[in-house]
Amino acid sequence: MRVLVTGANGQLGHDVVNELRKRNHEAVTTDIAGDMDYLLDITNSEVIDAVKQINPDAIIHCAAWTAVDAAEDEENRDRVYAINVTGTKNLVEAADKIDCKLLYLSTDYVFDGEGTEPWKPDDKSYAPLCYYGETKLRGEKEVKKLEKFFIVRIAWVFGLNGKNFIKTMINVGKNHDEVRVVNDQIGTPTYTYDLARLLVDMIETEKYGYYHATNEGGFISWYDFCVEIYKQAGLKTKVIPVSTLEYGLSKAKRPFNSRLDKSKLSENGFERLPEWKDALARYLKEINYGA
Repeated sequence: MRVLVTGANGQLGHDVVNELRKRNHEAVTTDIAGDMDYLLDITNSEVIDAVKQINPDAIIHCAAWTAVDAAEDEENRDRVYAINVTGTKNLVEAADKIDCKLLYLSTDYVFDGEGTEPWKPDDKSYAPLCYYGETKLRGEKEVKKLEKFFIVRIAWVFGLNGKNFIKTMINVGKNHDEVRVVNDQIGTPTYTYDLARLLVDMIETEKYGYYHATNEGGFISWYDFCVEIYKQAGLKTKVIPVSTLEYGLSKAKRPFNSRLDKSKLSENGFERLPEWKDALARYLKEINYGA
């Protein structure tokens, strides 16, 4: 199978490419920079003809603007929209023309983050709290125009490439005796290495639709996550739980409830991701950091 991976330089794209090649699929890489098969700007309509020439059997669309706070800045909004909406629309048009599968990565931020019940994949009670969430939802609406689509919502992502909560907390922990972390935003982390396996599992099928995917192991707060990071990393930094209000407002409003219902994965025969504590241990080993 020939699979075009957008955003192949990113945390998830990197692992998706490796997983595809591990299974002897032809992974065609594209990003706006780096050692790629194709340097393509998905925001430019010329990408439609380029994808038609590549003629993939499937597209795994990892490229996105994910800097949530920066997305709120007025000077960034046009670019955020161009990447998350226009770029996705261009790929949808290309996929439609060549009749290929499209897998789109979305986010818990498409919901309003209220309540305590896990969001179900086919919930349509959308109410994004920030501009990032709005643009990802608009991207979803473009993708669902296709017949052969997967929309996979994820949360709290960490991987080898780029910035993430684990790397940030380790750097803070090495330089401070204590750290304040919010304990009223609830969800589950997602390790890109594990997620990549699931995404390739999906495109090898025709079980289209909406899905939610994070690691297993129950729902936790960012405070719980930080405590476990320091425990496994062997750091003695004291972690102080605080509310979002006590922590202070960020530019983008964060969801309190990022619980995602993943039962649809099992119902469709997909193997769920390993527990998040195990994922964390493997990740710390991968970045050569651990107790």
